Amino acid sequence: MMEVNQVSGAIVNAAMKVHSALGPGLLESTYEACLLHELSQLGLKVATQVSLPVAYDGIKIDVGYRVDLLVEDAVIVELKAVETLLPIHQAQLLSYLKLSGKRVGLLINFNVLHLKNGIKRMVNNL
Repeated sequence: MMEVNQVSGAIVNAAMKVHSALGPGLLESTYEACLLHELSQLGLKVATQVSLPVAYDGIKIDVGYRVDLLVEDAVIVELKAVETLLPIHQAQLLSYLKLSGKRVGLLINFNVLHLKNGIKRMVNNL
């Protein structure tokens, strides 16, 4: 299994490849499908739309949270295709990291001219 930093690096490289080919302006679901393809081509284990229940009062409750991509069961990838990333998008990823117990997440906004300006790496200090 790859180290988490290697996995996140591979995700960023794959996202840049997708963005270079497609550019900004498409639906989030399009970028998700293409990124899934790229990551699968690299031999990475990727799950999409992973259910994320909330633990409350000793039980797990499915309230509809879905992680866009979970790569190598280690890195959560939350995709956006918005004009600008907002603090609420970062809060969403941080919440997903806390709920899942995962340590590293990537928030990737494909609706930018240069993808490097649309990537935010976040770490849950658990």
